[in-house]
Amino acid sequence: MGHITGSAWVVNADGSEVLLTHHRKLDRWLQLGGHADGDCDTLSVAIKEAEEESGLRDFTPLGSGIFDLDIHPIPARKNDPGHLHYDVRYVLRANGSLSFTVSEESHDLCWIAIDQVSTLTSESSMMRMVDKWRNLRFKSAGMPSP
Repeated sequence: MGHITGSAWVVNADGSEVLLTHHRKLDRWLQLGGHADGDCDTLSVAIKEAEEESGLRDFTPLGSGIFDLDIHPIPARKNDPGHLHYDVRYVLRANGSLSFTVSEESHDLCWIAIDQVSTLTSESSMMRMVDKWRNLRFKSAGMPSP
């Protein structure tokens, strides 16, 4: 059993920082996102979740579509059995003010330099997104990958 989720790798204007949430239930630093709840448009889900979890309202999807796909286990909690999340991830650029609001779903949010994400998490799917984003940024700048 599992759930489809949509999530957002939210970057600042120049792509040097990403907005992460310290997820309240999982007690881990992650990208913003949540359950699709039957919505087949996972990009819309990712945008809606980014808005709800950060208070930011102006996003531009970047790239040609899906940025990353991940299947990860969610541990059992209270009356909810353990299950899988089938996570469809997109890159969103935050436009305008970068001042966020911490929702009840998070302990905290933070803008962090891409090269510093490893100070908050070493999870393989997060580090994979760091590497993918670095490569995309360098390609778009016409530079060789790091």
